[in-house]
Amino acid sequence: MSDYSPPDTPLDVLHEDYEIVAVNKPEGLLSVPGRGEHLADCLLTRVQEAFPTALLVHRLDRDTSGVMVFGLTPHAQRSLSMQFETRKTKKTYVARVEGTLQDKVGTIDLPLIVDWENRPRQMVCHETGKEAITDWRVLKTTKDETRVRLLPHTGRSHQLRVHMLALGHPILGDPLYAEGAAAEHERMMLHAQELRVNHPESGRGMSFRAKVPF
Repeated sequence: MSDYSPPDTPLDVLHEDYEIVAVNKPEGLLSVPGRGEHLADCLLTRVQEAFPTALLVHRLDRDTSGVMVFGLTPHAQRSLSMQFETRKTKKTYVARVEGTLQDKVGTIDLPLIVDWENRPRQMVCHETGKEAITDWRVLKTTKDETRVRLLPHTGRSHQLRVHMLALGHPILGDPLYAEGAAAEHERMMLHAQELRVNHPESGRGMSFRAKVPF
C-alpha cells in the first residue's frame, strides 16, 4: 500500500446527534490508520477532527465506499459494537460484478479464514473457517456484468468480495480478487448503501443511507 493516495474530499456527514455520527466513507480511504506515517490519513482521524470524542465501532475496506457509524461516547461505542457483534444491525451493499448470474436471488454460506501465505487475502475453508453468510439479489443485468444487492448476515473480512468470487462473479475493480478485464476499473464497485442500527440511548431504530456512486 505504498502508493496510498487517499481522496482529498470533505467529510460527508449523514447524521449527527449527541451519541452517534454517521458518515459516507469515500473509496480509497482507510477506515483506521495503517502502519507508518504515510498511512496515517484515515476516516477515523478525519471524523475526530470534526468530532473529537468519536470512537471506532466497525470498519469498511479501503476500497469500499459507504456508510460508517461512530460512537461519540463510550456508552454509544459499546452499544453499537454489541449490535454488530450480536448481528442486530442490518447492512445493505450494492456491487457490480463480472458476468451474468443465472439465478435472481440466492444465499452464500461459505466459511472464511485468512490466507496466511497471501495476506491480506481471505479464502474459503470448510475445516477451520468462520461462519460467513451473504444473501444476494440481482438488481440489473447487462451483457458483461450484473448489479447486485448484498445483505451480509456476518461481518468477516472481505466477506462480500470472497463470496462473489466463489460464485464465479468477482466484484469489478477489486484489486485483490478480480483478474483481467474485471480488474480494470477506476475503483472497486462495492458500496455500503445502508446501515440500520438502534440508537444507543433511545433504542429507536435508525437507518442511514449513502447514494451509490457508480
